[in-house]
Amino acid sequence: MLARVHKAILAAEGWLPFDQFMALALYEPGLGYYANQQPKFGSMPQSGSDFVTAPELSPLFGATLAQQVAEALNATATHEVWEFGAGSGALAHQLLTELKRLGCNIERYNIMDLSSSLKLRQQTLLAEFGHQVRWLTQWPDSLQGVVVGNEVLDAMPVKLLHRIEGVWHERGVIAARSSEASESSDHADGLAWEDRPTALRPPVEPLGEHNYLTEIQPQGEAFVASLAERLLASEKGGAAFFLDYGFPESEYFHPERHMGTVMCHQAHQADPNPLASVGLKDITAHVNFTGMALAGQEAGLQVLGYTSQGRFLLNLGLAERMAQSALAERAQAMKLVSEHEMGELFKVLGFATHDHWQASGFSAGDRSHRL
Repeated sequence: MLARVHKAILAAEGWLPFDQFMALALYEPGLGYYANQQPKFGSMPQSGSDFVTAPELSPLFGATLAQQVAEALNATATHEVWEFGAGSGALAHQLLTELKRLGCNIERYNIMDLSSSLKLRQQTLLAEFGHQVRWLTQWPDSLQGVVVGNEVLDAMPVKLLHRIEGVWHERGVIAARSSEASESSDHADGLAWEDRPTALRPPVEPLGEHNYLTEIQPQGEAFVASLAERLLASEKGGAAFFLDYGFPESEYFHPERHMGTVMCHQAHQADPNPLASVGLKDITAHVNFTGMALAGQEAGLQVLGYTSQGRFLLNLGLAERMAQSALAERAQAMKLVSEHEMGELFKVLGFATHDHWQASGFSAGDRSHRL
């Protein structure tokens, strides 16, 4: 992986923009974090995993989310589900199981995932659903149905912008000089940062004159726009729900958030240095939900709502499900809605192609006005 990164730096004349580095580190075929054979998802580090996502935390997550998916399928008169970045396949299994129990006629559950190793894990877990599940590696020209993306947007490569003494720079990766590599842990694995002046800007100027590191997310916004294009190209269209950690624009570019949001995860430990252990750990950035909402709107989608994950799941009946569960299961599910766990940091953004309809997940506590 390191040899591949150094080759890319050389091909880029010595300076590789961070978004290109992040794409290599995560998705380089056979080598990148999401493309190699390492375990990734699990509740404990003893399993060799690096982090836990909501479906691994509690099966009530997918069962509750299925209520919103079922309602959206009915509202759009469609019969397909599309999941982007299906991870271990746990969410797909939970959704398919609950949708079947609800009597939904799901003609196809489509999974778009770049990871061949994760695809094998998904196929094993979802074998009982047979040909109802289909895997794709490329976008179709059009798609209809309900789209689900849990912790997908945060893994899309971002550009790093650094304001230094009032001048904006783009941050890139270079090959570290030997003296630098021996002096600082930031120059891990023979890599170092270099900032270059740029015409790029964040959508709002952070208040203050202090140095300020942040991200912009053109790839994530382009993904939302591409999804909108394909939904709108279909006969029936559909809806989409994205669950991820992040903020609206006013919080994302808050003056005090001057070190950005890029974070790495390995063995259930977080660290801020993506230049170390390249290909062996996850690299993420918090989502600017204002930017994603605008990308969808400008491409022709309606914003169904925006709220915290905790409020979204409670609106869909999670508390009632918890009341019928064993104590241990309730304790795990509490992490999905607790403000100190995933309940507040994680948000949900909904889109639809049809005229605005009231999605139950946003029936109380909708924060669309804060976007």
